[in-house]
Amino acid sequence: MAAKFELKLTAKKNWMFNLKAGNGEIILTSEQYSARDGAANGIESVRKNSADVASFDIRTAKNGEQYFVLQAKNKEIIGKSEMYKSPSSVKRGIASVMRNAPTARVVEITA
Repeated sequence: MAAKFELKLTAKKNWMFNLKAGNGEIILTSEQYSARDGAANGIESVRKNSADVASFDIRTAKNGEQYFVLQAKNKEIIGKSEMYKSPSSVKRGIASVMRNAPTARVVEITA
């Protein structure tokens, strides 16, 4: 199974997307956008910026777990990962986004 971006409308009528790896695991989640076009542009920004490891910022949550964000060149956050228990898992998550995002297909999820 190949990686994909799932583009969907939320219960609050905002648009967002998840990048899922080939195994179905969510590896990156977007912010919410007021318009579908904004979310589609966000997907293109993920494709573009995920090629540069410097676009990823590893952070630590209050509970001590780590996660990463993917940032555009202007430092705006494009997407956020899940929480990870180890630094090696965070690095594998980043590598998965870098590997999968450029060629992932877009699937629009309808209610």
